[in-house]
Amino acid sequence: MKEISIGYLSRRTGVATSALRYYETLGLITPNRNAGGQRRYPRSDIRRISLIMAAQRFGFTLPRINDLLRRLPNGRTPSKADWEIIGDLFHSELTEKINELERLRDTLSSCIGCGCLSMTACALYNPEDQAYRHGPGPRYLMGNAPHKI
Repeated sequence: MKEISIGYLSRRTGVATSALRYYETLGLITPNRNAGGQRRYPRSDIRRISLIMAAQRFGFTLPRINDLLRRLPNGRTPSKADWEIIGDLFHSELTEKINELERLRDTLSSCIGCGCLSMTACALYNPEDQAYRHGPGPRYLMGNAPHKI
C-alpha cells in the first residue's frame, strides 16, 4: 500500500480525522488527492504524525513543530539522515527545556510549602513588582535573577 486513507492514518496514529485535517491546514502534512478528491497520505506520515504527537507532549507548539518538520523532504519518504537532522534540532531544544524544568523543580522544592520566615530569600518573592522589567509571567522561576536594590 503506497498511499493510505485519512481513516487508516487516523486508526494507525490514534489522531482524529478532524485533527489530521487541521494539521493539513497548518501545513504539517500534505496529502495527495485521488481522482475522486479523497485525501491520500504517504505511509511515512504515520511516522510524521507520531513525531508531532510526541513533540506536543513535550511542550512544542504546532507552529514550532511545523518549523522543524519543514526540513523534511516533500515528495519522498524521509531518510535516516533527514530524521537525524530533525532529531538533533529537537535534542537541543529538549535539553534547554530539561534544564528549565530542573531549575523550576529545584526552585519550587525549596520554596513551596517550605514555611520559611524570610521573604527576602524566597524565589517567588517579588518586592514592589520589580520583576515586571523582565517581562510578563513568573520571571524569577523562568530564570531571571532578582535585582539587588
